[in-house]
Amino acid sequence: MTTTIRPEGSLYTKIENHIATVEFGHPASNSFPSVLLQRLTDELEKLSHNTDVHVIVLKGEGEKAFCAGASFTELLEVSNYEEGALFFSGFAKVINAMRSCSKIIVGRIHGKAVGGGVGLAAACDYALATEESAIKLSEFTIGIGPFVIAPAVERKMGVGALAEMTIAADEWKNAYWAKEKGLYAKVFESAKDLDKEIDILTTKLAGYNPEALSAMKKVLWEGTENWDTLLAERAQISGKLVLSDATKKALEPYRK
Repeated sequence: MTTTIRPEGSLYTKIENHIATVEFGHPASNSFPSVLLQRLTDELEKLSHNTDVHVIVLKGEGEKAFCAGASFTELLEVSNYEEGALFFSGFAKVINAMRSCSKIIVGRIHGKAVGGGVGLAAACDYALATEESAIKLSEFTIGIGPFVIAPAVERKMGVGALAEMTIAADEWKNAYWAKEKGLYAKVFESAKDLDKEIDILTTKLAGYNPEALSAMKKVLWEGTENWDTLLAERAQISGKLVLSDATKKALEPYRK
């Protein structure tokens, strides 16, 4: 498959043997502008209703970062509360689409994840990673917080891990720490080993009763029925903070 990355990013889906592989990409370390977040949301909702798909693999493009979170370029352009709330609602919609999707989602975390990237990994039903897959919640360093993704991270890793990453906002946590806290199911030495395991796992899952998989998916996400409202409210918090003087000052060094 030949991939041409556009400024708004890229999204490709391949369906084979009841396995849908969804690959997102962006030249800025696989970060997400709003348009790409919406495309991923729409794609997950479509796959949720596709009876030929039994399991989904979510992966980032390339060999470096898995996902650097939301687009800083777009963040710097936010000029009012409405724009801010809309910007941060992008990851809220994706996480809710992953939560409500009727298919088991397996995350292929091949490299570092920051901010929203950690949220994506946490919203996967089963995440496999490499030793390069360190994580960081750096939102405090730019005057905001991981409000939108916090419910997904807390659900998977616990409030203690969420607090540790949020407060130590400039510290990377390695892949084995993330595995110990429950974010990753397994960690591999190389992407080759990672892909081999994903192939074995998804082939097995694709052969199981799809109704059983879907029913179990609902069980796994019990208690999150309020997230449509909750994550939208969290997006509004960030939408206000991004307009504060402290955040504007923190973001200024990133302005080109």
